[in-house]
Amino acid sequence: MARSHWKVRGIPGVRLLILLLASGALVPGAARAQVDGAAGQPGRPAEQRDRPIVSDAEFSEALPQLSDDMDAPLEQMAPPAPPLTPVDPIPDAPPLDEAGAEAEIAAPLPPLEQFDTTPIAEPVAANDAAAVEIRYATRVTGLDEIGLDDEFRDLSALEDGDGVAANAAIIGARAREDEGLAVRLMKSIGYYDATATSTLEQTPQGDRPVTATVAAVPGPLYRFGEIRVEADPTVPPTLIADNLKLRTGEPIDAVRVQAAEAAVSVALPQNGYPFAEVGQRDILLDEATRTGDYTLPVTIGPRGRFGAIRTEGDAVFAPGHIDVLTRFDRADLYDSRKVDDLRDALIATSLFSTVSVEPVKTGQTNPDGTEAVDLLVRQVKGPPRTLAAEGGYSTGQGVRAEVSWTHRNLFPPEGALILTGIAGTQEQGASATFRRSNAGRRDRTFQVIASALRSDVEAFTGLTGTLSARVSYDSTPIWQKKLTYAYGVELVGTSEDRFDFARNARERGVYFIAAVPLFAGWDQSDNLLNPTRGWRLKLNLSPETSVRGAARPYARAMVEGTVYQPVTDSIVLAGRARFGTIQGIDRNDLAPSRRYYAGGGGSVRGFGYQELGPRAPDGRPIGGRSFNEFAVEARYRFGNFGIVPFLDAGQVYEESLPQLSRLRFGAGIGGRFYTNFGPMRLDIATPIARKPGESKVALYISIGQAF
Repeated sequence: MARSHWKVRGIPGVRLLILLLASGALVPGAARAQVDGAAGQPGRPAEQRDRPIVSDAEFSEALPQLSDDMDAPLEQMAPPAPPLTPVDPIPDAPPLDEAGAEAEIAAPLPPLEQFDTTPIAEPVAANDAAAVEIRYATRVTGLDEIGLDDEFRDLSALEDGDGVAANAAIIGARAREDEGLAVRLMKSIGYYDATATSTLEQTPQGDRPVTATVAAVPGPLYRFGEIRVEADPTVPPTLIADNLKLRTGEPIDAVRVQAAEAAVSVALPQNGYPFAEVGQRDILLDEATRTGDYTLPVTIGPRGRFGAIRTEGDAVFAPGHIDVLTRFDRADLYDSRKVDDLRDALIATSLFSTVSVEPVKTGQTNPDGTEAVDLLVRQVKGPPRTLAAEGGYSTGQGVRAEVSWTHRNLFPPEGALILTGIAGTQEQGASATFRRSNAGRRDRTFQVIASALRSDVEAFTGLTGTLSARVSYDSTPIWQKKLTYAYGVELVGTSEDRFDFARNARERGVYFIAAVPLFAGWDQSDNLLNPTRGWRLKLNLSPETSVRGAARPYARAMVEGTVYQPVTDSIVLAGRARFGTIQGIDRNDLAPSRRYYAGGGGSVRGFGYQELGPRAPDGRPIGGRSFNEFAVEARYRFGNFGIVPFLDAGQVYEESLPQLSRLRFGAGIGGRFYTNFGPMRLDIATPIARKPGESKVALYISIGQAF
């Protein structure tokens, strides 16, 4: 019986129970027998079930002694709790009447600065965060069979959590998010009745006590039914259909649908429709046939041809010069690719902070029914000045640094002034250049150069002044051309020392040289800065006249060919052969700076600069009238880095034609770091069969591949 404190008519509950038992009102044995019988204990004999479990005598002995006086006073109860101690009144606080209380309530609150705002924080053990982490495993079913497992795991919230969560609620939320992801992915490839459910189950074994399962049910695959395009007729009539490559019976794949619609939106502006717009598709699904009828509205707009060029904003170029940069003529069919090319050409001038080109309707109809479309060029002028520096090092040439200041539009349009200073171990000088870019034709450059240079190289020392003019048609990163060319004129005055074999001593002489340098190049490679396949051929020819007492005409020529062949996705074999010849003059009548030399980072690596070829009795190189060079590289690239083992060969000859004999070889290995403006190169090489006095190891650091 529960020990509750209760009373009946002033008699304690325990005493009442005892009185009832004593008077026979409660028969314990009978009551207990009934309970046992109700409990149903078949293993107990019947005679035991009929007798009380405890006899009356035993029960009476167990009772405490009671007083026979029914009028005896009750037992003493526990003393009451002590009274509360009254709280002393606040000193100096007179009692408030009703008006005072209202005034106290209306009084302004104390400033916040008087409150202690320090948060109550309990120290947290360093391992508490780890103690509340729940590690879980992720299981996905139903997606691998339809090729979506990898894509799901790339986007999954469960996978993104790396199998760790603070509590089970977070795991559940991630699982529910992945349910929706699974359904979206399945619908994206045509399973429009797809469903997915997620469950969490405890897996005490192992280091992940919870497993989150996402079960996907793709359902039937829906395929294209009727494919209909709502558009006006185009020229040619199949222009949209040829680019919207969706076919009846194919799965309704969202990626393919978006790609097909993008192809239409690109093809229309490329074929004379600058204002074409692709509308919102409609796919009507039929659950009975598991097909979807596809409808695409297209607004093609007027068919147009190029009109005039307009400008707007802080103009850098007038419309006339912008027209020079275009690769289309007036009245050519509109082509968005040519508009993009014009925008790229404007950006390449580096004279704009922002520039845009967009078509504008004119409402003017051409004789063939097309509309004239003007191009609006919005210009915002950018900073025209540039300060640049470059440097390099090789063991043969030492350090060389060049600093330049350029104003790219000092003489508009695109008339630049370039001031350059050179400081290095073997060269010191300065130059001023006037350069007109896009001179009357896109990518054609006209420049005039005046320079003064002091040289102290292995073969000679010299003080040289040069005045030259040159016209060139060059490749650019925007447009790599198949054919490039250059022609010009050059006037040189130089004072150089040379070895006089008649006197067996060095003497200094002054040379005046007039030259007409010519260049032609054919480029069939795939990249201007870092080719991986194709070939290039370059031809240099320079008719010259050297005046030192008497005029001596001659011609310098050089031909170079390179080839690039990929072996694997990461390995490219590159080879180079270069030959040079000087016809019509003896070597000793040539100014030392106009002779051929070999050796160095751009020639035969492993040897110092000008180290190959004939030498004077004093041991210094004297150059020659012909040379040949060969090189082969294996360019292995991994990510933004590369390793390049190489083998070079070459020689310089006194004869006017290269002899292909007495070749010297250099071998080495290089490292490459690929950037968005070309690879940075570090090569280390050594001569093979090194001779006394030759370099043991040569180091070259520069920008760009060796060839």
